[in-house]
Amino acid sequence: MRPITYLRATDTASAVTAVSTDPTSDFLAGGTTEVDLLRQNVLNPRRLVDINDLPLTDVEGTPAGGVRIGALARMSDVAAAPVVRERFPLIAQALELGASAQLRNMASMGGNLLQRVRCSYFRDAESPCNKREPGTGCSAVEGFSRGHAVLGTSEHCIATHPSDVAVALVALDAQVRTTGPHGERTYAIDDFFLLPGDSPHREHPLEHGELITGIEVPATPVARHSHYLKVRDRASYEFALVSVAAALSVADGVIADVRMALGGVATKPWRARRAEDFLIGARARRDDFAMAARVEMADARPTPMNAFKVELAQRAIVRVLDLLSDGTGDGSEPGPGPGAGSPS
Repeated sequence: MRPITYLRATDTASAVTAVSTDPTSDFLAGGTTEVDLLRQNVLNPRRLVDINDLPLTDVEGTPAGGVRIGALARMSDVAAAPVVRERFPLIAQALELGASAQLRNMASMGGNLLQRVRCSYFRDAESPCNKREPGTGCSAVEGFSRGHAVLGTSEHCIATHPSDVAVALVALDAQVRTTGPHGERTYAIDDFFLLPGDSPHREHPLEHGELITGIEVPATPVARHSHYLKVRDRASYEFALVSVAAALSVADGVIADVRMALGGVATKPWRARRAEDFLIGARARRDDFAMAARVEMADARPTPMNAFKVELAQRAIVRVLDLLSDGTGDGSEPGPGPGAGSPS
């Protein structure tokens, strides 16, 4: 048995002070990931600072057409918010495909972004893992790697980032707002998630005691015509093998704007910038979609076990763009094709 003390914070400043001044303390929000890792002896904090009483639960539209989401807003509440469903349907879809209803009712938006990888070697306290214990090696490189990353990998880590909604937020250039011992900060969400490189244990630029307070999604008119597709092994409560968050605007048969990010294939939510650059000004036709998908996946570095993800990702990209270019990207489930499906 390991003793753990508990403190319930009443305001943001005291929560930040409590954690930042004690290296053995961690924030506790919904706890849907952290409690699991405590039980598995992967995380070993000596004190948990409960932040659920902090006033960080609002979901509100901005006058310019964006949305502000409090870090403690529950996934289910954000998915159900009319302003999110109207302006950013891909966010609502990603959240609803992200976990079971019970978890969505408990998990917070800030916690979702900070959740740890689902790599079985990370969660097995006995296996070598550079994320859990830097310098010990990556068991997945030569081990079971079917669900692991093919983009953004390094010799030190090939684990995928598990969040669904983070993929949609990366496609939309969201910003993550924090407060910490050195004041308030704002991170572009694509910079908020770090590639493993030589330091896979650092997944975010946050310092100890820095607290996410909110997420801001800027006005993105193209996002009203968007979709989140998730391909998985089973129809419920499962992590993505491949996912695609996309928004598309077509004028006179030519792509005027496109936003796209991938999940399940990379060590962080992956902005598909190469595909976007290829598609702007291209004809909205399947041949161009397929070429954009090949361009995006050109640098994939699969293992023998997950090589199928390269083609699966290409097919998923084409499927979503087909759906949106046909004018049916209204949030309905796509028709026949590679299996869609969900948690975060």
